[in-house]
Amino acid sequence: MKKIVLAGCGKLGKIVVDAVIQGLLPDYELVGVYSRTSESAVRLALKMQSNGSECKACGTLEELLSLNPHYLVEAATRAAMKELAVPTLKIGTSIITLSIGALADTSFYDEVKKTALAHDAKVHIVSGATGGFDVLRTAALMGNASASFFNEKGVSALRKSAHYTPEMETRNTEVFSGTAREAIETFPTGLNVAVAASLATVGPEKLKVTMHSTPEFVGDRQRVEIKNNQVHAVVDVFSGTPEIAGWSVVSTLRNLASPIVF
Repeated sequence: MKKIVLAGCGKLGKIVVDAVIQGLLPDYELVGVYSRTSESAVRLALKMQSNGSECKACGTLEELLSLNPHYLVEAATRAAMKELAVPTLKIGTSIITLSIGALADTSFYDEVKKTALAHDAKVHIVSGATGGFDVLRTAALMGNASASFFNEKGVSALRKSAHYTPEMETRNTEVFSGTAREAIETFPTGLNVAVAASLATVGPEKLKVTMHSTPEFVGDRQRVEIKNNQVHAVVDVFSGTPEIAGWSVVSTLRNLASPIVF
């Protein structure tokens, strides 16, 4: 069995823990969890232990990596990904990341890629609420491609944002327009999917991202469009909650262990 550890013990991390307990990841054992909020790590570790599995609540990243996992699942923040990526890859541990926005930083991306190559490890970018990476990457590979990304949110998701305006309450409003790199700097947690789409297509500097606010809309809509001389593809996904991101980690782990790979 492959050993996995979890960095980030919030709602998305809990989905991975529950998947292990439910037997959805039979090829893996979850041996350690880590969170900046130690109570969250202890809670998930105890949940694993109450179901008959040994799992350590780690107080530091170093303690987590000392468990020598095959995979580290990152379900924390962009800052956490920047902190843990290189040390994790240096010990030959591969990463499954949800904080894909960190990779919009070109120098960090290059360092991660170089370190992964040097230590025979990989960084797996999960599909999350976007999906369709296979067709997006294929269309981009064919050449002469252009791509765009559209995100729709309800006004309730933006009321505490610096970008909120009263007009959002009554009519559709364009909240942001720019590149994927600019998008993740403006919305550090809300547009990781845009960076993922950019890495699968034309890059963070070239992918045009637009965000709209719609009154009474609940959830998130992500629409990626790519065109080249022969292909026109649209990936359009609505998600009522962020849970699809956690489940995409489970799907990735299952795919990595499967003899039939999608």
